[in-house]
Amino acid sequence: MKVCGKVHKYGDNVDTDVIIPARYLNSADPKELASHCMEDIDVDFVKNVVQGDIMVAEQNFGCGSSREHAPIAIKASGISCVIASTFARIFYRNAINIGLPILECDEAARVIEAGDEVEIDFDTGVITDKTKNITFRAQPFPDFIKEIINKGGLLNSIKNK
Repeated sequence: MKVCGKVHKYGDNVDTDVIIPARYLNSADPKELASHCMEDIDVDFVKNVVQGDIMVAEQNFGCGSSREHAPIAIKASGISCVIASTFARIFYRNAINIGLPILECDEAARVIEAGDEVEIDFDTGVITDKTKNITFRAQPFPDFIKEIINKGGLLNSIKNK
């Protein structure tokens, strides 16, 4: 499976309170959460993101509280994948559980810039910055994680077994 989109770029230590501010946690509706995604760090994110875009960040993305609201907001906003140097472990697991593809690739996270067009091949782990004509290699997902993502999350994967 491949995705291609424009990059929205962030730095280190983007925490879950920035991804979806706590004042919006009274809703579990993905569309409502998406409408406030990243607003405390990037007020124009929701106006600029389109289905299939890619989020790129550096170290420790998704740190902070363990809420699933953060990856839900990102996925519902239209982001097809998050690439980061590193992820907070609980965010990593929550993202997989809700079917949001995420890849760790430090070099890609440092080199790719906002606005670049990036293509990701999930089967091989190859990330191509089409704007710069550079490729990077992330660890591809094992088959069981691919299945979870392809089914839209862990619960859907279990239901379909």
